[in-house]
Amino acid sequence: MSSIKTEKNKEIIILGIESSCDDTSAAIIKNRTILSNVVAGQKVHEEYGGVVPELASRAHQQNIIPVVDLAIKRAGILKKDISAVAFTRGPGLLGSLLVGTSFAKGFSLASGIPLIEVNHLQGHVLALFINEKDKEYNPPQFPFLCLLVSGGNSQIILVRDYLDMEVIGQTIDDAAGEAFDKCAKVMGLPYPGGPHVDRLAKLGNPDRFEFSKPRIPNLDYSFSGLKTNFLYFLRDNLKEEPDFIEKNQEDLCASLQKTIIDILLAKLKKAAKQTGIKEITVAGGVSANSGLRNALQKSAKKYHWNLQIPKFEYTMDNAAMIAITGYFKFLNKEFVGQNVVPFARTQL
Repeated sequence: MSSIKTEKNKEIIILGIESSCDDTSAAIIKNRTILSNVVAGQKVHEEYGGVVPELASRAHQQNIIPVVDLAIKRAGILKKDISAVAFTRGPGLLGSLLVGTSFAKGFSLASGIPLIEVNHLQGHVLALFINEKDKEYNPPQFPFLCLLVSGGNSQIILVRDYLDMEVIGQTIDDAAGEAFDKCAKVMGLPYPGGPHVDRLAKLGNPDRFEFSKPRIPNLDYSFSGLKTNFLYFLRDNLKEEPDFIEKNQEDLCASLQKTIIDILLAKLKKAAKQTGIKEITVAGGVSANSGLRNALQKSAKKYHWNLQIPKFEYTMDNAAMIAITGYFKFLNKEFVGQNVVPFARTQL
């Protein structure tokens, strides 16, 4: 049973602001129900093969006001109806975080409403509790395990309550999403590489090539060795066959994806066995990967897990997950002052 009690007969409306990387997003949530979720992406980074921090922060400055304005209009509310404003404090790119933090502080001060800071990683987990109007609401039950996989993080989290989470396993170097993107880049695929690998993997043979899997103790992950192995594998084969990548791209993507998924699931299965927990969830941008979703569903059937996978729009960086976290923090009266500053690196 959760320690957080819903305030009966009171409409709690939260404005969420997300600006941790290259997406500017604003969302409105009333109690647990999403009213709007607006995301403005930044195409400028594609030609550089990755996010350029200075360009990202400039684009956030251009996008933040129209994105918030549109979120409020789509929600069908007035500014005076908003109970509190929640924002991503970190982790993320400091320049990008500063834009969202500064806007949230100004909005809070001008409106005379509370300010709520949100850990980006916590938001990914609590996205599982977003309710959509006129749709069945079936959130995970406490306690549950969450496999959080994104471009910057790979973690196994034990979730005891909305605001009570413990990281029981995490990457000691690179994240799964970074492995997807970096390996895609050396194959000449566009940024971000993860979706392109996923698309091509559906057409390839996942057992064609074998790549290294790390032997890391406990429940921790490592993907740096896989990236290096993949790079050297391509280098050696390109010496013998200059068009090796073009001829084998689909099989390369399928084999790479299978290796990453095998690494992720091996530790998740171990965590489920050690804790005895069968409520299993997944969150973060990499949870949109179709291969991972299929593998999780097969494992759920085999090990009798109650598996919860969020909708695609809530797996990527978005303000809906910040707003729902803000809602639970509002109920717990966890507010911050105007002296709050963002952090590029924070722990869950």
